[in-house]
Amino acid sequence: MPNFKLAIRTLVRSPFVTLVAVTSLALGIGANTAIFSLIQGLLLRSLPVPAPAELVNVLAQGPNPGSQSCNQAGDCAVVFSYPMFRDLEKGQTVLTGLAAHRIDGADIAFRGKSLSGEGITVSGSYFPVLGLTPTLGRLLGPDDDRSLGASPVAVLSHRFWSTELGADPSVLNQTILVNGATLAIVGVGPPGFDGTTVGVRARVFFPITMNSVFGNDAQWLEGRTNYWVYLFGRLKPGISRAQAAARLNALYHPILTDVEAQLQSGIPDQMLAQFKAKVVRLEPGAQGQSSLRHQTSTPLLLLIALTAIVLLVACTNVANLLLARAAGRAGEMAVRSSLGAQRGQLIGQLLTESGILAVLAGGLSLVVANGTLHLIASFLPTDLTRNIPFTIDAPVLLFAGALSLATAFLFGVLPALQATRPDLLTVIKANTSRSGVGRGAARFRSTLVTAQIALSMALLCSAGLFVRSLVNVGRVELGVRTDSVVSFALAPSQMGYQPAQGGALFRRVEEELALVPGVTAVTSAQVPILVGWSNGGDVDVEGFKSTLETDLNTRTNVVGPAYFATLGIPVLKGREFLPSDLVGTPLVAVVNEEFVRKFGLGADPIGRRVTRGNPHVTRRPGEPRLDYQIVGVVKNSAYNEVKEEKPQPLFFTAHRQDSTTGRLVIYARTRGATSALVRAIPPLMAKIDPNLPVAGLTTLPQQVKENVYLDRMITTLSAAFAILATLLAAIGLYGVLAYNVTLRTREIGVRMALGADAGRVQAMVTRQVAVMTAIGGTIGILAAFGIGRAAQSLLFGLQASISRRSSGPRSRSRLYRCLLAMRRQ
Repeated sequence: MPNFKLAIRTLVRSPFVTLVAVTSLALGIGANTAIFSLIQGLLLRSLPVPAPAELVNVLAQGPNPGSQSCNQAGDCAVVFSYPMFRDLEKGQTVLTGLAAHRIDGADIAFRGKSLSGEGITVSGSYFPVLGLTPTLGRLLGPDDDRSLGASPVAVLSHRFWSTELGADPSVLNQTILVNGATLAIVGVGPPGFDGTTVGVRARVFFPITMNSVFGNDAQWLEGRTNYWVYLFGRLKPGISRAQAAARLNALYHPILTDVEAQLQSGIPDQMLAQFKAKVVRLEPGAQGQSSLRHQTSTPLLLLIALTAIVLLVACTNVANLLLARAAGRAGEMAVRSSLGAQRGQLIGQLLTESGILAVLAGGLSLVVANGTLHLIASFLPTDLTRNIPFTIDAPVLLFAGALSLATAFLFGVLPALQATRPDLLTVIKANTSRSGVGRGAARFRSTLVTAQIALSMALLCSAGLFVRSLVNVGRVELGVRTDSVVSFALAPSQMGYQPAQGGALFRRVEEELALVPGVTAVTSAQVPILVGWSNGGDVDVEGFKSTLETDLNTRTNVVGPAYFATLGIPVLKGREFLPSDLVGTPLVAVVNEEFVRKFGLGADPIGRRVTRGNPHVTRRPGEPRLDYQIVGVVKNSAYNEVKEEKPQPLFFTAHRQDSTTGRLVIYARTRGATSALVRAIPPLMAKIDPNLPVAGLTTLPQQVKENVYLDRMITTLSAAFAILATLLAAIGLYGVLAYNVTLRTREIGVRMALGADAGRVQAMVTRQVAVMTAIGGTIGILAAFGIGRAAQSLLFGLQASISRRSSGPRSRSRLYRCLLAMRRQ
């Protein structure tokens, strides 16, 4: 049996080795644990529902000509129309139930408090399919979505009920104001359940039929060319996904071709053929539906690979330290062996010491992991940090423990075998460290250090690529002055305001905000810039000849007076919107340079007329054509992403001419500190309407940072991991050189006695360093290009460069190119 007390005494007697080993391993294990915590929370965690493996997501990938609306649950190619959902729900026989859901903004007012967050509109089958039971009252059921607007009821999430309402059971049957509608609270959901979309924590659930009350008319909800709901179901026992998909397609395809395809007009024949060819697919639904998984899977897998390299470097470093210590303990092992200890016992004793090191490192790694998670959270948008659990839970603890045990074996087994080799007693009696075994051990330690150098060089080069990518992101010309601008969102229509009342509210907010000391300009927009939102559609442009195959799509925005002046977007021709552009006055529009180029408007686009809609679609009688007149042209500017590959055509209209605008983002530019303006806005809005929540209060520079949070996070973490690995490799290199010099003390003395000076001895040692560095550096740089190829989707402005460098056999060497790229940083 291993002697634990002896193992602890042995480690205490060599505090330097113990401290370096524990610290190195803790950093490596902690970094891996932190990234695994994110992978567990975003990619692996199943929904907290009974038998989640039976859930399936129902998708129909393909074009959806008409109106599409999508959000965090998935892209616009997988949503269904509401009538199609009802047809499938009624006719299917392979699922215990088919459910529909959609994330909606939820402006909530209850007991004198108002707040803005997320809600989920669900079908009556949503909770029954999930198999959930309420904490209080009841959950929504089929009787709650029989007809549009007939069930003004709501279920609160357990988190919202416990944190915001103090877990008060008296809330049952009380009324709550959600998006301007009065709903009766009929229940509280189970603990831990916040919805079926990762990254979204819903505060309230309400029937899907209540969308007709929340600003959407019944015609839009029941239109077969309006695609906006996400579907999932639960397989019946004994039915496979393939069988269920085949039977659903037998139901889906006739409806698609005989009913919905007949409603499509004005689309190319090729698109119509693709539409008719769509098929239902069933994907595993245990983890719910979320586009966040697709966005984060590649970065997280890359980061776990980088942290694995760091851990490998740490293990190699500790193995080298223990190999060196094993040589110093040769006499001890020989004496024990001569006294009858079996080799297995000696190996067990040494592995016990390694295990204690790993346990100590594993405990310390939890502190490192927690710090790493806080570092990662500092890069993420506020919504994500609020909705994603940054915790070390049971699966993460299990991962950390398993990783600690694995590393104990990885770095401990070779030193244990080396220290207990069968001929150890013979070697000691021979009193030589230059024997074949000694040279073999020295070569092995040198190989480990060379591997460390290769791994750290790979990380350094990879970090250089990400730094260069982030520099490219920072050089993007946004066409917007982001400094000294504060923004926040208001949605009065969601709180029961009628269109005329909402318009008056927006004007009052802009007027009172302009009176705040330091504010120099105020404006508004329906689509906020640089938050990933996008609105758009086809347009009919006067004088532009098009066919069914012509791309007529443009991005759109509804903005307030002085929008371009406030955000610093130059007006190149004509004018921008004025306070006098009101409802009832001739409709005007402003376009950007890319719009002018795309639609061939030439040098003088002012006065040309535009209509929203495809000119090849038959219009209803009396529907206006060419109703907007272009009054201004502005310079190209960023729209929804910092990393736009090329400028998008933009078509702006005046929000004061649009009586249906129910939500706007307000922008205010200040000559003073933005922090002072941020503090002044909530009390100002409370004075105007205490029940109207202020959402997304932030500064424009902060919004730009959040728009590229993945780039910033990956660059910082990869650089930190590269520096850490390099430090560990440097420690390993120093340890091997120091040990080798100690072993060669007699040889060096003989050389100097025979006339060698200090310079030649130093050159002999330096030559060994140079050889290891050259070999390790070259291998590492080649590996870095492999990492770069795998991460091309995350590198901005470097994809073509990496491809050419990876495939150009006759160009300059990869080593030279990488060093040149690093020098240019």
